[in-house]
Amino acid sequence: MANRTAKITRKTNETDISLEINLDGTGSYCIDTGIGFFDHMLCHLSKHGKIDLNLKAVGDLEVDAHHTIEDVAICLGEALVEALGDKKGIGRYGNSSVPMEDALATVAVDLSGRPFCVYNVEYQTEKIGDFDVECLEEFLRSLTNHGKFNLHITVPHGTNSHHIAEAIFKALGQSMSAAVKITGNNIPSTKGIL
Repeated sequence: MANRTAKITRKTNETDISLEINLDGTGSYCIDTGIGFFDHMLCHLSKHGKIDLNLKAVGDLEVDAHHTIEDVAICLGEALVEALGDKKGIGRYGNSSVPMEDALATVAVDLSGRPFCVYNVEYQTEKIGDFDVECLEEFLRSLTNHGKFNLHITVPHGTNSHHIAEAIFKALGQSMSAAVKITGNNIPSTKGIL
């Protein structure tokens, strides 16, 4: 099996990002974006996805976190596409429901090559600490657009915003783990291409 890794760098007037992933990893991570809560969520994605992730991002946080979060999503999506290659043998689909005390998140993934994000989530607060919760949807939509996959997220209940977000990222990690896993020898599509 080919080495399913990727390294992406992105430098703009707003951000400077270096990111490496290994889809066949163990869930080890070294993450520093300068945004504590965002780092915490990405750690869950890596750990529960069994995807090794090394990430260093420097952004214009004096403006706000938006540019950094969006650009990290772009890099992570591009890295996913590169590491998957022709997608031969992958599971393609993954889904997981993860409880986090009061919250329950259900996430389904299809590495179809067609980006689409359904985000049915309501938070009880606009911030988690000093982190704007609207940035989570922005991250996930940008990730799907640049990773070229289908993502459905539903949170049927939850009162604590931190728990809701954490359940989402843990479930996303588990769903990704199943979707990227090598389960056969063929491209999982009647089209013969993904």
